Amino acid sequence: MKRMEKHAVKLVSACLLGIKCNYAGKSWPVPRLIEELAEGGLFPVCAEFLGGLPVPREPAEIQGGTGVDVIHGRARVLGEKGADVTAEFLAGAHEVLRIARTIGAREALLTERSPSCGCGRIFDGSFSFRFIEGDGVTAALLKENGIRVTTVKVDAKNEDAQADAARKASG
Repeated sequence: MKRMEKHAVKLVSACLLGIKCNYAGKSWPVPRLIEELAEGGLFPVCAEFLGGLPVPREPAEIQGGTGVDVIHGRARVLGEKGADVTAEFLAGAHEVLRIARTIGAREALLTERSPSCGCGRIFDGSFSFRFIEGDGVTAALLKENGIRVTTVKVDAKNEDAQADAARKASG
């Protein structure tokens, strides 16, 4: 009998697999990731949804720092209209970490710029589509716990359409 080789499963932002779970109820399907999911190599997660936030939801950004600062109580995550959603972002990040430990994931493929998943560059907290260096809450927590985080760029056309929709909704 041929012995099946166990392969490592990676976490992936659910929105990158076509699951409409971002704040606006949108997704950015990445065909190569959908193929990898079909092969059993990915486990989809959405930290914001796992933390109890609805879909759709008000856009949120980190105020006063980055995801590391949120984890250590030095910054907050606020919705565009001022609602404090820090607890939900932290709860979701911890749930993603719990899932990673449960399935043995040592890597996560996360969407760019997000206050949860962003890795290396996130929105600056001004809701003006400007960015700062740093990680989102989930990306930071995973990194602090030894899980490698890789940013997956999204389709610019979809991102531009989403940004336009967000501007219209808030204006």
